[in-house]
Amino acid sequence: MKGFFRGSATALITPFTETGINYETLAELIEYQIENGTDAIIFLGTTGEPSTMTFEEEHELMEFAVKKVNGRVKTIFGCGSNNTADAVMTAKAAESFGADGLLAVTPYYNKCTQNGLVAYYKAICEAVSIPVIAYNVPGRTGVEIQPATMAKIAEIPNIAGIKDAGGNMSKTMETLRLIRGKCDLYSGEDALNFPILAVGGAGVISVVSNIAPKAVKELCTLIENGNLSEAAALNDKLLPLANACFVEVNPIPVKEGMNIIGFNAGTPRAPLTKMEDCNREKLVAAIKNFGMECKA
Repeated sequence: MKGFFRGSATALITPFTETGINYETLAELIEYQIENGTDAIIFLGTTGEPSTMTFEEEHELMEFAVKKVNGRVKTIFGCGSNNTADAVMTAKAAESFGADGLLAVTPYYNKCTQNGLVAYYKAICEAVSIPVIAYNVPGRTGVEIQPATMAKIAEIPNIAGIKDAGGNMSKTMETLRLIRGKCDLYSGEDALNFPILAVGGAGVISVVSNIAPKAVKELCTLIENGNLSEAAALNDKLLPLANACFVEVNPIPVKEGMNIIGFNAGTPRAPLTKMEDCNREKLVAAIKNFGMECKA
């Protein structure tokens, strides 16, 4: 299926307290995204740290997020797992809470075959009626959705597309060639947002848009309207900030970045740690150079 969403989606951080989720800050983050033009919000993606959350916490967050967003933008929840049964269970829960769609990362650690990937996405899609975006991030999972495999996955009726965070433009181009007319492709790597959008990507699922949602949305709009020179200039400005958000493993930098610009984002859950001081200085400099105020 095509056209689930176009434009900018933010892979939102999850702010934590010492005892649970900080819903006051989460509400502020949701409003910040909507006010700045974001088209969809991804909860419980990699940046949201679901691997450190209990099922109860995930379900509580789903219920809160759907009510808070209240249909103003697309609400999408991460549901992937290295256990297909868990992925299906989470997908069903998200649908029951009113999700608009799902983002399902490939199985990890088990390292299934390409045929296993097709079976995995088929199982998730057959368990729900809402759109599902496959998530390809081999650097984290050790498993890569090959272009020919994505062409098979694209035949599943409620597959809405692929979030491509493989970092290989050659494979991205081949995937696009094979799925055009069947489903969409979204950039999952902020450093490649510009070229992926320029060659036909339907949108981005971004980390840096936690900090700069308006700019990321503007980048998508400029490219969609064919204003490539303006888009290139904006991308040149945005890229150093995006790179600073990956100076340590995601979401350590972007979470600290949200603290720096004035949100009570807290710190990542263990085993992730607080950002190192030397890297924090680089992030502060990138935020200032981008033209944003540092409040912390």
